[in-house]
Amino acid sequence: MPTAEAGSPTEAPADRLDQIFDGLKQKSTAKQAIYRNTLAAFDCLRTVSQELVAELASKRPPLDASVVLEYRSINNMEFHIRFSGDLLVFVMHSNIVTFPDDYGPMPSAYVQADFRRRFFGHIMAYNFMADSIRYQRLNDPGYLVGRLLINIDNHYFLEGVQQLELPNNAMLDNVMTTDAMRLFTESAMIAAVNNDLIAPPLAEIQKINVKQKLENQQVSRGSKVGFSFSHEQAFWTAD
Repeated sequence: MPTAEAGSPTEAPADRLDQIFDGLKQKSTAKQAIYRNTLAAFDCLRTVSQELVAELASKRPPLDASVVLEYRSINNMEFHIRFSGDLLVFVMHSNIVTFPDDYGPMPSAYVQADFRRRFFGHIMAYNFMADSIRYQRLNDPGYLVGRLLINIDNHYFLEGVQQLELPNNAMLDNVMTTDAMRLFTESAMIAAVNNDLIAPPLAEIQKINVKQKLENQQVSRGSKVGFSFSHEQAFWTAD
């Protein structure tokens, strides 16, 4: 029978407190390590992106100043690569996440062997039209090109669009390296370049309201085709 008055706190048994403490300690330690790995991967992406922009700029014809190639750091968790009319936005999320048991790499023997491998830091790459940011067209869409998941072992799992054409590697074999981050950046740029701008049908631009005009929402602007995602892509293999 309970001995405490209604509404008053009761003490939890010591073994339950120990279980809670041990669980928090293990998860907290693991997540801090994963965060550090993710931050290191993001810094590596920054470096290879800067190098890639510099290499591309050196190949640009001297007189063709209209071809814009630019790297821009926004803050510790975001940077941009602008190339001509495209903008790639790389964003590192500050939280560590997990997924349902049947998702992506989760059913693999590698992940199942250590509960800490069930948690990931994640980095996203989005493709925007550069003018959407330049002219602050807030309703223009951006498209996810790829998401990079980093675990406690500094292994990665890459999810992305079909256009990335990345190799088929299991997470067990995917160790975070400079070459891997460069491949991710190059593939994202290729996917963005090949994602063409499509003008809207005439019927969709016959009317414009005052709000759109005042917000510089140009009715004649086009939009990206968008990307096709497939859970059957080779590089989604989780074995």
